[in-house]
Amino acid sequence: MVESAEGELLGARIASDGQWRFPPADTVPQRFATALIQFEDRHFRWHPGVDPGALVRAAVDNVRAGHTVSGGSTITMQVIRLSRGKERTLWQKFIEAVLATRLELRYRKRSILALYAAHAPFGGNVVGLEAAAWRYFGHPAAELTWAEAATLAVLPNAPANIHPGRQREQLLEKRNRLLKRLLEHGDLSAETYEAALEEPLPDKPLPLPSLASHFVERCPAGERTRSSIRYSLQKAVEATVDRRSDDLALEGIADMAAVVIDNTSGAVVAYVGNSSPYRERPGRQVDIAAAPRSTGSILKPFLYEAALEEGVILPRTLLPDVPLNLNGFTPENFDRQYYGAVPAAEALARSLNIPAVFLLREYGVPKFHARLREAGLSTLTQSPDHYGLSLILGGAEGRLDEVTSAYSALANNPSFPAWYTFEALKEVNRPDQLDWRLIHSVRKAAWKTGTSYGFRDAWAVGMTPAYTIGVWAGNAQGQGVPGLTGARAAGPVMFDILNLLPRDDRWFEEPYEGGQSAQVCKDSGMLATPDCPAEEMLLPPAGLDSEPCPYHASGEFVLPPAMEWFYKPYHPEYTGAKRKTGSPVQFIYPQNGALLRMPRQLDGSIQGVVFRAAHHDSAETLWWHLDGSYIGETTLRHEMRLTPPAGKHTLTVVDGEGNSAFVSFEIAS
Repeated sequence: MVESAEGELLGARIASDGQWRFPPADTVPQRFATALIQFEDRHFRWHPGVDPGALVRAAVDNVRAGHTVSGGSTITMQVIRLSRGKERTLWQKFIEAVLATRLELRYRKRSILALYAAHAPFGGNVVGLEAAAWRYFGHPAAELTWAEAATLAVLPNAPANIHPGRQREQLLEKRNRLLKRLLEHGDLSAETYEAALEEPLPDKPLPLPSLASHFVERCPAGERTRSSIRYSLQKAVEATVDRRSDDLALEGIADMAAVVIDNTSGAVVAYVGNSSPYRERPGRQVDIAAAPRSTGSILKPFLYEAALEEGVILPRTLLPDVPLNLNGFTPENFDRQYYGAVPAAEALARSLNIPAVFLLREYGVPKFHARLREAGLSTLTQSPDHYGLSLILGGAEGRLDEVTSAYSALANNPSFPAWYTFEALKEVNRPDQLDWRLIHSVRKAAWKTGTSYGFRDAWAVGMTPAYTIGVWAGNAQGQGVPGLTGARAAGPVMFDILNLLPRDDRWFEEPYEGGQSAQVCKDSGMLATPDCPAEEMLLPPAGLDSEPCPYHASGEFVLPPAMEWFYKPYHPEYTGAKRKTGSPVQFIYPQNGALLRMPRQLDGSIQGVVFRAAHHDSAETLWWHLDGSYIGETTLRHEMRLTPPAGKHTLTVVDGEGNSAFVSFEIAS
């Protein structure tokens, strides 16, 4: 059995022998103890394990009846019989009597009662008082009424013949006789007695509580487990997830999971392995929260934080956002646009794919792979080479419980890299389009979404200083659904759950120890040079060894031609003055050393590859040469569709002043 943090029953698993039994308790509720003693063994408090008077009375009764109507066994003797499981004979009863006296010497009376209550049969496949209280009355044994306690006290006397499923009249008579005896003994008042007689017997056994059912399945069997799950919160989270999941099911998105972690303790306080168990569909029993799923973009914050910690970037370092081809790997942003150059924090908040790939290439796949493993992602079972740069875009799998736990650990990290990560993630656009800066009632959170390839997995993870919430939505069987995205399917649920948590308007505190003050370029976000417009920032110590800004000469901010081509339309303030050093011409696509495959039309004909170049002077003419042979010229928009044969090639462009750029590439056969 598994209990909540407050002691409420979350659920239990049936034993391997098909019996419902709970782990033994140290004490027995007073009402049941009183009823049991009155029914089974009125001298229990005083005898040494055997009651000679009861044995004599039983013998007389049996002789008069002509068959066995009473055994004369004490509760202590019955405990011995339950532990031994031997055939009921006179010789075995003698052995039980001897062993009962020994038991009385070693244990207190209350412990013997607890042993009886834990192992007595209560009809059907119900063993033990606590299991019986839940199965027959739907609440703990500590909450039994007098009528309920009396019912359970008489059940073990003949569990195979009299239980709530059959022979109800005999059971009712036994219960009421015991209630009258309790009245006569002074244990019940007349009013309580009359009220108890009016209580009906239970009907068929009730199902046990089933909160956090998948979490319960993960707990050790055969033990009483006090979990970290908060009962009321779990009920509210389950209701929220079920409601949202039922709505999404109409769109073909059948399953949803959620995990809530208390950041202070690192404990899971709510766990929904899968939503809406009542809704029939394939995979509804799958614990999605513990199942490996494609991560999409959900791992990007860990790369940002790691790169900051090691000085690979500063918080707002400009990252390239231009077409990319690395040995045939051609990532795209979700909106299929290019922005030329984007500050790292903004690229994280907007979840841009291409800057993330550039950053991972700079940081190193093996190091990032190792870092994720250290953070607890057990699903990264392949080598770093197996994942390559796709590791940051969903090329690996992760479990919601482990990913949420890794985010929770990040929330407990008081370092500058972590703090800058939270600052970036609080700028992610919310699904409700509300602004926490303008509306005081809106809860602030640092959060991130992820969407896997083929719209199969939608992720959202949110953090406050107090809690981390992880949500996954999709289909347990893996089929994709158009429109299944983290922002649309998982994000709203994450914020619904956030609103269920205790309000705490604290925010992550900026660490003031360990930071190093430095001059940072306002334009590039990199360490400032004498030519840069600068501002002072506190940086992680390794940031002082990061690269200085390469984009300023004589006070002018000039990006490389390829970055500039995509940057200018989104930044009208950018002047793009010509450099006095460096080539003004650059290839946009492909990158040097790219492996290209010839796209084909639907009819099978070769479509060719579009090669693109950029020049600081948009009016400049470029002359194109393939493997040293002139093939044409372009003005204004420098693009050319070519169909080179399979093999390695070199493409060169030259402007009117003799400036040139070249790219080597290979066409796959």
